[in-house]
Amino acid sequence: MRSEEQALDARAVVEAGVQAADAKLGEQIVVLDVSDQLGVVDYFVIISGKNTRQVATICEEIEAGTKHRAGRGPLRIEGLREASWVLLDYGDVVFHVFLEETREYYDLEHLWSEAPRMDLSRLLASAEASG
Repeated sequence: MRSEEQALDARAVVEAGVQAADAKLGEQIVVLDVSDQLGVVDYFVIISGKNTRQVATICEEIEAGTKHRAGRGPLRIEGLREASWVLLDYGDVVFHVFLEETREYYDLEHLWSEAPRMDLSRLLASAEASG
């Protein structure tokens, strides 16, 4: 059973990463709460970029933003060289940054359609107001 402090820490990583991705114009940002389905991961964050350069830039910004705002960096990063589907693994939070066409092909939202989605409207509105 995860403690409340661990849950808040995961949420801080999600919020910092989402705000960082949004700052680099990441598109169709979706946060899925997969804690009930997986147990070891609390959140999947799914983000699209228009090209490989943008995907890589979004990933760099997520890494910097989570270190700065949440005090954590990823445990590992996979796929950055190709930048078609990059996975940033924080243990309890996994960011999936896709090229638009790769995201459509793998369709993680459909695969995890039973997982509740986090409402990002206030989070992104507060980031816009402060930035």
